[in-house]
Amino acid sequence: MRSVVAAKSGTQWTIEAEGHRATVVEVGGVLRGYSVGDREVVDGFGPDEISPASAGQILAPWPNRIRDGHYTFEGTAYQLPLTEPDKHNAIHGLTNWSRWRLAEQAPDSVTLEFDLPPQIGYPWALTLRTRWTVSADGLRCDQEVTNTGDANAPWGFSVHPYVQLPGVAVDDTLLRVPGRSKILADQRLLPIGAVRVSGTEFDYTEPRRVAGAVLDTTWGDLIRDADGGSSVTIAAPDGSRAVTVWGDENFHWWQVFSGDTLTGERFRRSFAIEPMTCPPDAFRSGRDLIVLEPGATWRASWGIRPSAA
Repeated sequence: MRSVVAAKSGTQWTIEAEGHRATVVEVGGVLRGYSVGDREVVDGFGPDEISPASAGQILAPWPNRIRDGHYTFEGTAYQLPLTEPDKHNAIHGLTNWSRWRLAEQAPDSVTLEFDLPPQIGYPWALTLRTRWTVSADGLRCDQEVTNTGDANAPWGFSVHPYVQLPGVAVDDTLLRVPGRSKILADQRLLPIGAVRVSGTEFDYTEPRRVAGAVLDTTWGDLIRDADGGSSVTIAAPDGSRAVTVWGDENFHWWQVFSGDTLTGERFRRSFAIEPMTCPPDAFRSGRDLIVLEPGATWRASWGIRPSAA
């Protein structure tokens, strides 16, 4: 295991096992890279780069967007900073640009921690702990959070890895998403309703070529795997390669983004595949919102499983 210091993304921790190699970094506790042999599985970034388009970030204490950054929880109104000013939203939580600390390390795993202090718009104290592990089964992330304050706290969680099949265009990729419904979103990418996807262009319950589809889409009403979790898969047209992102039973929604608003080489080069505990704007709607009681700890697991024929 090697540690080096970079100017922008901070300390780098690289873990390796069975030909799998991942790097997580101090700033944001971000997954900066993951490869198997010489094959890059995630569309990452350099050690001296700022995470582009939220690549590899942990999204907490809420995923996605909150309309106007304003919400009410247990009878009190709160106002968050508008971190997506062009759409007047608060986006992707409060942990992505903070420095996480090393808690434990081994050749095949590393655990990082971060204490989220009470602040304007989110006056609750949380301690987050993330354990990253690589093995022959792929990359696994075990996430936990503890409410260290003295009042109930609203909580939601997601992650933002971009996964790829080098040499396979987004249009040619076969995509499977286990969602039987999708969120209808307005121009600010906020929910205004939901519809069933059966028989529509958003029905990916069986693998289907993406073609020209423009995706920044939230799916719900999930088809569960035998273990109670669910998974999204991208595959090459000939089935020779695939990448599966999985989440355990704590995740009730999937967001898939095909990179159409990105610029330069990152335009439609990979997919952000995000397991989410709750849908966008859950702090306002309350849908699948988790309430952490004082002293309570919440845990969940997700991961990335590459495969080759």
